[in-house]
Amino acid sequence: MAAGAELSHPCMMFEGTHGVKEISSSLVCQDTESAKRMDEMKVSKPPPQLSIIRHCESSTALLTNSSGLDVALGLPSLASPLEPVFRSGSWSEIGPKTSMEDEHLCIGNLVEHLGIDANFLASGAFYGVFDGHGGKDAASFVCNNLLRFIVEDRHFPTSMEKALKSAFVMADHVVSVTRSLDHSSGTTALAALIIGRTMLIANAGDCRAVLGRRGKAFELSRDHKPSCTIERLRIEKLGGSVCDGYLNGQLSVARAIGDWHLKGAMGFACPLIAEPELQKVILTEEDEFLVMGCDGLWDVMSSQCAITIVRRELMNHSDPERCSRELVREALKRNTCDNLTVVVVCFSSDPPPRIEVPKTRARRSISLEGVHLLKGILDNNA
Repeated sequence: MAAGAELSHPCMMFEGTHGVKEISSSLVCQDTESAKRMDEMKVSKPPPQLSIIRHCESSTALLTNSSGLDVALGLPSLASPLEPVFRSGSWSEIGPKTSMEDEHLCIGNLVEHLGIDANFLASGAFYGVFDGHGGKDAASFVCNNLLRFIVEDRHFPTSMEKALKSAFVMADHVVSVTRSLDHSSGTTALAALIIGRTMLIANAGDCRAVLGRRGKAFELSRDHKPSCTIERLRIEKLGGSVCDGYLNGQLSVARAIGDWHLKGAMGFACPLIAEPELQKVILTEEDEFLVMGCDGLWDVMSSQCAITIVRRELMNHSDPERCSRELVREALKRNTCDNLTVVVVCFSSDPPPRIEVPKTRARRSISLEGVHLLKGILDNNA
């Protein structure tokens, strides 16, 4: 993963637990033979190879009638009730790398997927993007188990924020003691848990979640690059260093699950942490879709450019899977150096409406959608 620029705004932080429940034998795989360890950790970009494609699509309707304020972004919600219809699509390609280390997850109906009592859990959805490095073991394990750790956490469902944080830390600890996994592999993790109209974004690493609101991009996560000021100060406080944008000269992210060859013994403070940052959003009728992607996308494209492309595509065909594919193909045209994974989640069964420009005395030579597109191009070339 290549180092990227620090984002301009901080994320909302929630108080959460740093502890984890005792790991039961049912959660920890104690295979008789240990997995073969990698001879050395490789974080650089391998030479180009042919691409492979993986994709999926899901949809579900969530019916709610609550109201509230968008606390995270500071924007008011609409007074009318909201009945979001969740539709999702995804697309992945290996890109120029020799192996595919990304994983992703799209669950449009939590109640149906988990088979749990709907009386204590409202209709919801769960989406995740996991960018592996040093092998695929950690990314595959977290993709397959993170939701289970959330649901099994003692804070679920009374405190979703604490359950999410605890689940990330639990996943990190289970990776460290599961002998069938390569302990030198690691993964970033970006998850979106949506219950009713409440959406929680949890991020550890440099994947990114961006909300499209009436054509404008709102970043709901912060890229955890070692060169980011907040992360660099935390790293140095814990005795680490940042060399040429790499944590201790070895890893291009400041937060990740796994990488236990870098973290050392469990229980000791380490500059590389698995604890995520959280952001909470109350969805409104102006919130049109969410874009989640690994750094292979954001290394070559601004958040606003991605939102503009997706909105334009949705207005043409209203297919979130085709939108994901278009973003991946655009990133390949821009010569990204990494695997590519994109998930697009729509909050309505209808395509986004055309944005009406208020009438003014001055004549406009460009539409508001054109302004957003131009801003995306300028941001990307800055």
